[in-house]
Amino acid sequence: MEELKLRIRKYEVESDGAKVEELERRCEVGPSERVFLFTDTMGDPICRIRNSPMYIMLVAEMDKELVGVIQGSIKVVTIHNHPPKDLAKVGYILGLRVSPNHRRRGIGSSLVVRLEEWFNSNDVDYAYMATEKDNIASKRIFMEKFTYTKFRTPSILVNPVNHYDLQISSNIEISRVKIEQAEYLYRRFMSSFEFFPNDIDNILRNKLSLGTFVANFKEDHFWGDFGSNGHQVPNSWAMLSVWNSGEIFKMRLGKATFSCLLYTKSWCLIDKIFPCLKLPTLPDFFNPFGFYFMHGVYHEGPFSGKLVRALCQFVHNMASKSKDENCKIIVTEVGGGKDNNNNELNHYIPHWKLLSCPEDLWCIKVLKNHQGTTTTTNTFHELTKSPPRRALFVDPREV
Repeated sequence: MEELKLRIRKYEVESDGAKVEELERRCEVGPSERVFLFTDTMGDPICRIRNSPMYIMLVAEMDKELVGVIQGSIKVVTIHNHPPKDLAKVGYILGLRVSPNHRRRGIGSSLVVRLEEWFNSNDVDYAYMATEKDNIASKRIFMEKFTYTKFRTPSILVNPVNHYDLQISSNIEISRVKIEQAEYLYRRFMSSFEFFPNDIDNILRNKLSLGTFVANFKEDHFWGDFGSNGHQVPNSWAMLSVWNSGEIFKMRLGKATFSCLLYTKSWCLIDKIFPCLKLPTLPDFFNPFGFYFMHGVYHEGPFSGKLVRALCQFVHNMASKSKDENCKIIVTEVGGGKDNNNNELNHYIPHWKLLSCPEDLWCIKVLKNHQGTTTTTNTFHELTKSPPRRALFVDPREV
């Protein structure tokens, strides 16, 4: 029997949109031991990378049948010891899918090769990807075949949105800062974080950004415009930004264990019978729902953990009051190094273990155009050493 020829080309909206969505549905297989959420792109398969500075989607065809897909984006980020000025061009790989009926034919590998070629043609220094730590197939293709190396395991923290407001301590002040002030604060305090996006201003000005918020204790007096132009900041303070991911795609529950289903229904029933108790409830995840993503979470000072928690409560209240009733969860992703407080964030950010992922696996690779140079080799060693020395900035455009 003659082997069908594989063709890889750029994604075309008109002819490929419905086919890609159907392929995504056929590839929905999550881990059986825990709750698993899937994305619903609402008719726009490229929505997860559309807000990136540069992006591409490639599709694989065999006999005019769409059998595979992959997405990639490019941006400039902070990577320490990489010339010039600790900035590097990185390519992000996501959304590798191969039709269940066409696996083990090298289609996934061919898509990765073509995407790396696109990265190289745009002078990308490093390619990286993220996957679940128990995704054996993904680890096999990227880590074993394409020599990607583990370099971070951030935690994905998920918290449900309840239908009532959370009480914020009366001695804490929370305010929204202007975009220019937010950019200044991020460049001043977080530009040293690994993978800090050089175009942070574009993120903050994006229509999906719901604002940047800072918190401090009311008795902790300070002068000036909260750290702007070199002005003083409070002894303890915290900040974060909010991204409305639900505006471009939705989430839905792929499958759940019987215990999870029973827990959800029982808890909802109790809340309806005794609303005065204001119990934390598990929302209806069985229909597509939106979510807010908190990013750029930063805290400083001896009591700043309480301020982070207050900011998270504030964002919860934003979501509960939102006109979009489909906003059901708040998500953030944090991962720290040994010389910063970011690992403590897991304790301060409210989340449900049932929905969260304690270790999201990030892997990285030096691309061909930059392999073998002393600087790149040293930088790569610094990135992949364990434990990591610097915290990680998670870009909301790549969620």
